[in-house]
Amino acid sequence: MITTDIAIIGAGPVALFSIFEAGLLKLRCHLVDYLPQAGGQLSEIYPKKPIYDIPGFPSVLAQELVDNLVKQAEPFKPTYTLGERIESLVKIAERDFILTTNMGTKISAQVVVIAGGLGCFEPRKPEVKDLEKFENGKGVSYMVLDPESYRDKKIVIAGGGDSALDWTIFLTNVAREVTLVHRSESFRGAPDSVNKVLKLADEGKMKLLLNTNLTNVKGDSVLKTVDVVNIKSGAGETIEADNLIPLFGLSPKLGPIENWGLNIDKNAIEVNAEDYSTNIPGVYAIGDINTYKNKLKLILCGFHEAALMSHSAYKYINPGVKYTMKYTTVNGVNSF
Repeated sequence: MITTDIAIIGAGPVALFSIFEAGLLKLRCHLVDYLPQAGGQLSEIYPKKPIYDIPGFPSVLAQELVDNLVKQAEPFKPTYTLGERIESLVKIAERDFILTTNMGTKISAQVVVIAGGLGCFEPRKPEVKDLEKFENGKGVSYMVLDPESYRDKKIVIAGGGDSALDWTIFLTNVAREVTLVHRSESFRGAPDSVNKVLKLADEGKMKLLLNTNLTNVKGDSVLKTVDVVNIKSGAGETIEADNLIPLFGLSPKLGPIENWGLNIDKNAIEVNAEDYSTNIPGVYAIGDINTYKNKLKLILCGFHEAALMSHSAYKYINPGVKYTMKYTTVNGVNSF
């Protein structure tokens, strides 16, 4: 059981800044995100995209902003559970919540903050029969959490974007065999990555199947083979595989959050704009996932929400305790 003051669902920029604001109030944070790294959309979707509306930065790359937020939070020793999704939220008593992930990890917290951006990013899955049968450690996964787990394995990667190309290049030096399956002849990824994959295929270091679709997966308790078919010729092929990694992107959904008794309006959580609390005492929602009058879905607005939420959370955790706000320009940043 992981124990913390504040459990934050999500690890995007607003969640990361919450660590800093809560840390100033001597509150510890534990973050949970389904993505394999902190940063949310900024790291997963557009890490090299410039952002122009962060105060003090005429221009900052998305990943650079994430890196700075992580560094800013470091003095407060946050902990993380990445690559897992919160499935259930149970309020045991006042200031006592138990959160459970899809992998069985349990977190005890006095306050819960939902900072999941547009929601939980779920993988876009190919329409292949019995795919779910081999999920959860049985051979099929939709993101690479630990590259070493593929050491000396036979793997099939499906997709044509940056993630598929980048992991194909990287895992060629880790796995015994790598096959990249793509339904087209052209790729959506960076030209440099495309050229590297084509070169690896020409050198016989990996297998490239273009104009090809996944059709079937087979095995007993774990994955054994992947069936594919060439779209143009109709010729089928069976590939021996220990792992299949479909990388077709992610789509945002509220997911299990919909079932937690929160007031929801058009896939967003209704909050009190005074402190971004929800209808459940002790549960807050900040960032793109919440809604209130005059809501603006901007990172800088999320930072403001994080600050007000943290002060409200302090009062909730410490009822009756008087707190006098002190500026960091006076006191500095004192780590735990």
